[in-house]
Amino acid sequence: MDTTTHTAPTPRTVLVTGASSGFGAMTVRALADAGHTVHAGMRDLAGRNQRAAADATAYAARHGVALHPVEMDVVDQASVDAAVATVLQRSGRLDVVVHNAGHMVLGPTEAFTPEQLAEVYEVNVLSTQRVNRAVLPHLRAQRDGLVVWIGSSSTRGGTPPYLAPYFAAKAGMDSLAVSYAAELARFGVDTSIVVPGSFTVGTHHFANAGHATDETVAAAYETEYAGLMGQVAARLAELAPDDQDPQEVARAVVALVGAEKGRRPFRVHVDPADDGAAVVNAVGDRVRAEFYRRVGLEDLLTAR
Repeated sequence: MDTTTHTAPTPRTVLVTGASSGFGAMTVRALADAGHTVHAGMRDLAGRNQRAAADATAYAARHGVALHPVEMDVVDQASVDAAVATVLQRSGRLDVVVHNAGHMVLGPTEAFTPEQLAEVYEVNVLSTQRVNRAVLPHLRAQRDGLVVWIGSSSTRGGTPPYLAPYFAAKAGMDSLAVSYAAELARFGVDTSIVVPGSFTVGTHHFANAGHATDETVAAAYETEYAGLMGQVAARLAELAPDDQDPQEVARAVVALVGAEKGRRPFRVHVDPADDGAAVVNAVGDRVRAEFYRRVGLEDLLTAR
């Protein structure tokens, strides 16, 4: 008979960005169900995301959990600062931030204007810096916390064409996460990177994707790559098993939040298509750890 005593994870106060749909909406509900106080960051609560906010509030009431929509536009520093202030006012503290906000675009790379690429970086990369600058002073002051980054297997795995701006932005975010991990360790702040693969159900990534605006260039590519965007989506769907479950990403975040400080995995892959990112990342993360040991900075590999 197993007489081991299992204790419930300590309830945390969590802020999740981009929580109106997809992985974000799944994650805030899963975290709330696990007993945490969750603030679901969404932009335009009175407009485009009014229904999403109402659904989150209704879910909280129906299940008796602490799930609170909060107005948060990650491309606006004032909005981010106000959201963090609201979280602190409501809950009195903040323990975990989940960088989930992101936006996918599809099309031949040349057909995207530089301004469009900048917009993709705004949402997928610069937003994390805005949020960190609002959140990290509090985590550093309490010398405790967790930063979770929702990355993408595209940064290291198989990378089909016509997704370059999104892939490049996700790679930039991943590089920021890796550097932040070392810079926050001595403050007692953990870092974990969740790496989802190409889920083709339950996320609406392809359905809501943006497209290149230079139609002339896009038409030129159609002469040699006719129908490629549809082929990419279809082939990714074929690679994924029938039982793919995007809720696995939410469950991975819940496990990280509930895990012991200093013992959380640095990177967690959730990839139904198995595009090879786990193999490449394992090598890169091992090289990183070995280098830190060689230069006498091994303590930066684990939060104090």
